[in-house]
Amino acid sequence: MRERLLAAEKIKAIEWRDGTLHLLDQRLLPLEETWRTYDSAVGVAGAIRDMVVRGAPAIGISAAYGVVLGARQRLAAGGDWRAALEGDFRVLAESRPTAVNLFWALDRMRERLARLKEGEDVLAALEAEAVGIHESDREANLTMAQLGVELIRKHSGKPQALLTHCNTGALATGGFGTALGVIRAAHLDGLVERVYADETRPWLQGSRLTAWELAEEGVPVSLNVDGAAAHLMKTRGITWVIVGADRITAEGDVANKIGTYQLAVVAMHHGVRFMVVAPSSTIDMSLQGGEEIPIEERDGRELLEVGGKRVAAAVEAVNPVFDVTPADLIDAIVTERGVVERPNAAKMAELMSRKRLH
Repeated sequence: MRERLLAAEKIKAIEWRDGTLHLLDQRLLPLEETWRTYDSAVGVAGAIRDMVVRGAPAIGISAAYGVVLGARQRLAAGGDWRAALEGDFRVLAESRPTAVNLFWALDRMRERLARLKEGEDVLAALEAEAVGIHESDREANLTMAQLGVELIRKHSGKPQALLTHCNTGALATGGFGTALGVIRAAHLDGLVERVYADETRPWLQGSRLTAWELAEEGVPVSLNVDGAAAHLMKTRGITWVIVGADRITAEGDVANKIGTYQLAVVAMHHGVRFMVVAPSSTIDMSLQGGEEIPIEERDGRELLEVGGKRVAAAVEAVNPVFDVTPADLIDAIVTERGVVERPNAAKMAELMSRKRLH
């Protein structure tokens, strides 16, 4: 399976080349494939905030490279470069508040700084750490894909109808994808009859990104409005809802793209299994339950306007971009450390005590 997954890798959103970060501008897909280059931490923070790059793992990887770029600028400027770099850490940390992978990656980079030995090449050490974060995410994707497929196969070895929300593929990660990585692997294993992709308002990550990724790889996919999910579960024989996560608490509550919570409620009503796929870097053991997760709210104009033109009535808009799915609505959380079925605090603690499987 691993060799087939590697052979199927076609799409990527992040490149570190010649000391410069290159990001595929996801705001323009699928109509235009434009790569943008960044040579400063401030620029990378702007790319994260403005959704050039999105998806929790991809945000963390980009922030790690942002630290490298910031360090290069501060070292070149002379003076107290460590104090100046703290400003870059702060700007990167403030770019998106909900995705814990961002803070995990920044902590990794800060810890590497703390371990510098006298005379060690600062930039080489930080670059190696950022590349390591990138490569470890790719490896985690491959492991999670295999574990997720085993879960799907365990319940039925026949081709199945799956539903997913937002985008969790190669565009959202450093490699194969989280939830979409499982779906792609299931397709390679002959277990996918059709994938139903929620359009995912208001940024339409499902229609612009997920549907594009799946169509590019020949996976049977149909796009639907978010509000059609319950009807499809009732009428199309969907067996699994498979989603990613931006933060998972010690109790197994999951923050993900807005609309995930209602999918989980509807899935339980219809007897559809619910799988969350995310690397262990998404698990925040410092937060006990979902009510402690900071939920990002973005500008209401994202709902009120299309292409900069107002299409809604003259009202205010409420625009939370994440919600929290309680652990008791989740059948399985899949990570590179293993699978937790029917998650709770004890099972999550045991999971986090394990090492990576590969």
